[in-house]
Amino acid sequence: MKFSKFFSMREIEQIHEASLKILVEVGVLVRNEKARRIFSRHGCKIDSDTKIVKFPSGIIEEFQAGFSSSFTFRGRDPQFDRTIPDDSPVMITASSAPNIIDPRTGEERLATSTDIANIAFLINELPGYDVFSISTLADDAPEGMVSLSRFYPALKNCLKPIKGTAANLKELMSVLELGYLVAGGEDAYKKRPIITHHYCPMISPLTMDVESTDSIIYLVGKGFPVYGTIAPNAGMTSPMTLMGTLALGNAEFLALNVFIQMIRPEAPSIYSVLSTVSDMRTADFVSGGIETGIMQMAHTQMAQYYNIPSGGYVGLTNSHTGDAQSGYETGMSSTAALLCGADIFSEGGLISGLMSFDFGKAVIDNEISLMLKRLNRGIEFNEDNIALEVIRETGPGGNYVTHPHTIKNLRNGTYLPEIANRMMRAVWEDEGRLDAHTRALKQADEILSNDNPAVFSKEQDSLIRERFSGLVSGDVQWKG
Repeated sequence: MKFSKFFSMREIEQIHEASLKILVEVGVLVRNEKARRIFSRHGCKIDSDTKIVKFPSGIIEEFQAGFSSSFTFRGRDPQFDRTIPDDSPVMITASSAPNIIDPRTGEERLATSTDIANIAFLINELPGYDVFSISTLADDAPEGMVSLSRFYPALKNCLKPIKGTAANLKELMSVLELGYLVAGGEDAYKKRPIITHHYCPMISPLTMDVESTDSIIYLVGKGFPVYGTIAPNAGMTSPMTLMGTLALGNAEFLALNVFIQMIRPEAPSIYSVLSTVSDMRTADFVSGGIETGIMQMAHTQMAQYYNIPSGGYVGLTNSHTGDAQSGYETGMSSTAALLCGADIFSEGGLISGLMSFDFGKAVIDNEISLMLKRLNRGIEFNEDNIALEVIRETGPGGNYVTHPHTIKNLRNGTYLPEIANRMMRAVWEDEGRLDAHTRALKQADEILSNDNPAVFSKEQDSLIRERFSGLVSGDVQWKG
């Protein structure tokens, strides 16, 4: 399909050149000592007092040449493996919300590991999602098991690729050991790493933190799948113009991914972003703003220039419920990103500006994801689809309802939604006048009331629980 573009090639080159000037003249504050040593070994200039790293002319282009053009997410079951861009668009849940909308009361509360188990099962069964990025935190996590209390219920209840962040390097080691146990040993895991790690080591403006940078260094060095997201916020942590935010965010992407190449040449990564604009009337974070979609389009063009897969957090909402605002904010930004050629969409399930998970929203976003995939397919051009012979056979005044061609193409030719209402009004009223969010919650209840085909065997689960004493149960517990 044809993609929408903002910039000419010359304009893209000017943005690239502006980003280079930022890295040459302004530099990046690198708080992690190991990272500073890596930058120094590869020719960057380090100010030992300020800890600012500057990139001499030519360094970026040298390592940019090693950017990989593909990235693979692997699941417990290989049938769910996804490689971008070949399998694009890849739909991912948005992640790490502290809260959840209780499906029984409709009230917001702190999320738990049981909620993660329930969500993992739901995502496993919803065909629009390709990757489960762990949607919430776990308030019931035992001390020292914050990350295990998220990854364990996620892996236990979902066969699709799991993506998430470990709290620190020590907890990352436990998460990897969990992965080894699930995969059948460390060697098996290294051949098929079933966890994709994700961090935000680059903090706008132009700062690399300590702990997540440690994790990036370790994972890239080991050859495990990991990527980082940059998240400039116009008016707060980047200039109050979209072009200024693009230039700064692009510089942050280049610094981070050149760093990854310095650790291991040709390591795969993703140009992943959450570029937003502040509502300066209130200073609120507006991830649901149309500018999030616009900025994803702009960053995607830059990613195409660097020949690296792209995407990120897009199709989000600031709405606190599954209302019209939630629908149009998600739909407009995600459609814009698709039409520009983005590869990954971390959009599913969260409301309230990434603060809360809602089961109904997750089901609605599944439907949006399937619609986006149908849009991406476009119209398949071939002689059979033109259907000239069918048109001749039917003739003027005929109908196509019973024609074999209609039956053959009934499901392939159109997407048939389960949540969107297409009934006549009288039928809709007779069936209870249910809105989309209520229908979505009903579908979530139906899915989560069934047996979970993804759950670990008793033997495998016992092995894990013997190793990690005091671990949360990780079981689905649903009372919708």
